Amino acid sequence: MTDTLFDVTDRLALVTGSSRGLGQALATGLAERGARVVLHGRDAAALAEAASRLAERTGTEVTYATFDITDAEAVQAGVDALIGRQGVPDILVNNAGLQKRAPFAEFAPADWDRLLATNLSSAFYVAHALAAAMSERGAGKIINLGSVQSMLARETIVPYAASKGGVAMLTKGMAADLARYNIQVNCISPGYFQTDMNTALWQDPDFDAWLTQRTPAARWGQLEELVGTLIYLCSPASNFVSGQNIFVDGGLTSSV
Repeated sequence: MTDTLFDVTDRLALVTGSSRGLGQALATGLAERGARVVLHGRDAAALAEAASRLAERTGTEVTYATFDITDAEAVQAGVDALIGRQGVPDILVNNAGLQKRAPFAEFAPADWDRLLATNLSSAFYVAHALAAAMSERGAGKIINLGSVQSMLARETIVPYAASKGGVAMLTKGMAADLARYNIQVNCISPGYFQTDMNTALWQDPDFDAWLTQRTPAARWGQLEELVGTLIYLCSPASNFVSGQNIFVDGGLTSSV
């Protein structure tokens, strides 16, 4: 049992928004442990290059899919095509996300709509497109990417915080509906990591100083530090864990 407890070998894993950054780090972590990974994004050329590079590095099967995660019909068509090619994914990682910063009174409604569609509706669309097939099989792992903003707010990111709060509750609702089909749905909520999305923050000396003082671990997170939690939630070790939001944040949400 010990040898297979955290085993994801040969599991088919779809990771949305994985052509670069956090999503690619998560996909890499799965591939390095033997999973068959499907990268996802909008740029087919970038995805093809990333898939080739990852397959060569890990010796595992790496493919890719392109579909618009904010369009429910496009998602269903893309997921159906993936199932037709490779079968029903064992693992779904809803990682795709978007950030935009502006004072609340200046935030354009169109930007609100785009951000909610990318961060929240897309997680529903992709999971919904897979739910029937996972349910029929009687097994599945769905991991949604939240944020410390699932719990905490900051100025200039009201829509982002609202979307990530929505992801946390979407996770709980899906878990309540899908647990009977042996589908576990959980959320990973990163703290502050040095990603492309956060470039403006980690290059700002004032914010960097504030964050390292505010976070008990006194540093930014490293992307590879998300992989252990991901593997746990994708493996048999978490078969009776569902509806949970695990903060990987250096203690930030646990202190004042």
